[in-house]
Amino acid sequence: MTFMLTLARNAGIAIWAQIAAALRSDIAERHEADDWLPSEIELAARFGVNRHTLRRAVDVLVDDGLVERVHGRGTRILARELVYGIGRDTRFTERLAASGRTAEVMLLDRADIVAEQSVARKLRLAEDTPILCLRTLRGEGDIAYAVSLHFLCGAAATAAQTYTGGSLTRHLREVGGITLDRIESLITTRLPRSEDALALRMPRTQPVLRVKGVNACRASGEVQEYVISQFRGDRIEFAVGEAAQTPSCPARPKGSEALDRLPSQINEQEEGLR
Repeated sequence: MTFMLTLARNAGIAIWAQIAAALRSDIAERHEADDWLPSEIELAARFGVNRHTLRRAVDVLVDDGLVERVHGRGTRILARELVYGIGRDTRFTERLAASGRTAEVMLLDRADIVAEQSVARKLRLAEDTPILCLRTLRGEGDIAYAVSLHFLCGAAATAAQTYTGGSLTRHLREVGGITLDRIESLITTRLPRSEDALALRMPRTQPVLRVKGVNACRASGEVQEYVISQFRGDRIEFAVGEAAQTPSCPARPKGSEALDRLPSQINEQEEGLR
């Protein structure tokens, strides 16, 4: 079944961008990997546009890694959605590699800061305690999955001083002998800030899945990382199981208050996180 879409021609949003958004929704709701999109002629007729405009919309989906053009056949939908389990271990990169996919983590920024009240509470520290903040981008080739802020303290912060990219979990294990376990995960949705939408190569109007996690050292039980990750919802499917709260994990911290605001040194304000 096909659905006619009424394009808002005076809404300040380019027609090709509206078509790309509609096709993205179609792919998410009505298609599977290896399905073929209708022909350019059919899609142009559906949206009431010329083929040049239609091709520009499809170009966006190609750049996003959602579809590929196959010469002589048409446009095929790619299997790009990643199922990511939220449980005790925090090994995003290693999980992706184990599934036969190439995982990449890029370090975007680092800063030595002090823990403001909300972050200090999550890390079980006194306010204004010095901590390390990293900003990373995780993906697969040209496909971006998540942008994250990592607030680290204790031995994890010390080990992460030499981190330059790649698996942070592996780096902490190899450099500091530290294995972190997830003891709390809070999942919400929100619209991305402009800089995060740019890093994730997505429209500012498309919601992200935000996961705020608290990670503790397996050996000592000390909380050593608070991480805020924003995932592209069209590329990630979360699997949540009992592993997220296993008896062997350190005790869950009291309270699950939302983040009030991030340190001003890295310009993470309350309005931007909601």
